[in-house]
Amino acid sequence: MKPAARNARFRVFLVDDHPLVREWLASMIALESDLEICGQAEEVAAALAAMPLAKPNIVVVDLTLPRGSGLELIKDLRAQFPAVRLLVLTTHDEATIAERAFRAGAHGYAVKRESGPHIIEAIRAVLAGKFYASPALTAQLAGRMFSGSAQNGRSPADLLSDRELEVFKQRGQGRGAKEIADLLHVSVKTVGSYEARIKEKLGLENVGELMREAVLWNDRQRGL
Repeated sequence: MKPAARNARFRVFLVDDHPLVREWLASMIALESDLEICGQAEEVAAALAAMPLAKPNIVVVDLTLPRGSGLELIKDLRAQFPAVRLLVLTTHDEATIAERAFRAGAHGYAVKRESGPHIIEAIRAVLAGKFYASPALTAQLAGRMFSGSAQNGRSPADLLSDRELEVFKQRGQGRGAKEIADLLHVSVKTVGSYEARIKEKLGLENVGELMREAVLWNDRQRGL
């Protein structure tokens, strides 16, 4: 897909399962003379189906989506529509999650708690061919790169799948299986299956050990 021509607007497609978030983003983008919304979706399948007609220059995508993963959507978009720029906009402010997004093919990573002008700045940076990382994450990302922790193979982030890591993180934040199931739009049984694989991969005996390790991991991500 070709970038916008001179004096044309860049086409922005939003993928987020919260209508209020999409409305908030759309209202900000509507104020920008060089940007326009070309479509919206709340899940992976709908987003992929809309791409040929919407013809976006950039897709702004959340990571937690119904019936699919934002990271998987990013991989699919890179494979099927390689000219489209991809910006993650999420509540996840951990460097390990950002690393996964960049490895999946994202060109930028912004956090929802940032101000509107910063999010518009992120969109423009990615459209300009740059890589963008939220200021809150740049120091963490640099620290992991220089320490080698991203490649040492010992962190849960290196051992778990995207969904497993999400369940692990949510356990570390004190959420129960039902809360996690609701958040990820899956069944409690599915959460249990993820936790069984987490325990196997991390060598943990029970959910209690899983929760303890998850809390410690979350604390390390926040530098505590």
